[in-house]
Amino acid sequence: MSETAPYLGQNCATPYPKSTVLGRWLWLFVQSTLFRWSPRPLHGFRAWLLRCFGADIAGPVVIFPTAKIVFPKNLSLAPRSMVGPHVNLYNLATIRLEYGANLSQHCHLCAGTHDFTRWDMPLVTAPIVVGRNAWLGAEVFVGPGVTVGELCVVGARSVVVKDLPERKICVGSPCRPVKDRPEPR
Repeated sequence: MSETAPYLGQNCATPYPKSTVLGRWLWLFVQSTLFRWSPRPLHGFRAWLLRCFGADIAGPVVIFPTAKIVFPKNLSLAPRSMVGPHVNLYNLATIRLEYGANLSQHCHLCAGTHDFTRWDMPLVTAPIVVGRNAWLGAEVFVGPGVTVGELCVVGARSVVVKDLPERKICVGSPCRPVKDRPEPR
């Protein structure tokens, strides 16, 4: 192979302006100190920190101190939503949790990927929406551009790469609906 042969990532550069990169570094410092070290019950304090960095958080929410958020300005949390322990919100585009949406431990929501059909592999982003009272079980992965329907239950370790319908129990890799979700009592 020649040293001049094309390679993936060739001429790749950050799509973000310097001000965004500096803001990201500042948030990373705050997240790894004040946010991470805050006692577990201080969900309001962590919500306040996220709001200071541009997050759209309306009403009381639950955010565990071990959660990781890349860009607070791309986070939207409706009241009563929950971001559980060790959840990774790789929100290169907006991630929105609707009223009562629940992310269990170690979920990974990834709102970005790369165009692998090009040598420079530019960033491609798409928003993620988790519907009202939807529940994602432990270690669920959700890819860019996915909407999880209202009252949907996603089984542990599922890989969600397409929209999921409302009021269904969904499992697997790739995730798919397997049965109706009964109305909660």
